[in-house]
Amino acid sequence: MTIPLILTVIAADKPGLVESLAQAISRHGGNWLDSRMARMAGQFAGILRVEVPTGEVEALRVELENMSGAGINVQLAISGQAEEPAPGTLLLSLVGNDRPGIVHEVSAVLARHGANIEQLDTRREPAPMSADPLFRASIRLGLSPHSDREALRADLEQLTDDLMVELEDLDEPPYQGQL
Repeated sequence: MTIPLILTVIAADKPGLVESLAQAISRHGGNWLDSRMARMAGQFAGILRVEVPTGEVEALRVELENMSGAGINVQLAISGQAEEPAPGTLLLSLVGNDRPGIVHEVSAVLARHGANIEQLDTRREPAPMSADPLFRASIRLGLSPHSDREALRADLEQLTDDLMVELEDLDEPPYQGQL
C-alpha cells in the first residue's frame, strides 16, 4: 500500500536540486506524480505530490529533514484527500496598473464568489509605451456549477477602471460558429 504525500521545497537555486529530491524519493520506492517548481529571485521553490510505500514514509521524512544541512528545506505532509472531481474550471487573465494590495483585492472578490484558486501565476513588468509597472495574473479557478461567472467578471472589473479581465471556460469547447 502507498501513502500520498505533498512535499514543499525551498533552497538557494543551484544545479542538482531536483535530482537530489528525485533520488531520495526513488531510494524509498516512491513515485513522483505531480509538481510545480520555479526559480525566483535566486531561490528555488516547489511543491510536489508523491506516493511512497507505507513502510517508507518515516525513513523518507528523516532523509528529507537531513537535506537541510545542505540548505535544502523540505516539508512533508500526508495528503488526506484523494483527488476530488473538479468543479467547473475557468482560466482568469488579468492585466492592470500595478499597485500595493492588488492581489488582496482580486483574491477577496474570488473568495466572495466561492472560487477556489488552483493555480496562481503573477508577474510585474513594465508597460510597453510608458514603462509604468503592470500587474499580470493568470489564475486557474475551480467554480461550482451554480457560480455566476458574469457577476464574477463584473465584480473584478469594478476593482479599477484599468483592469482588463478575461475569463475562459475550460470545461466548454470554444465556440466554432456555423459552418
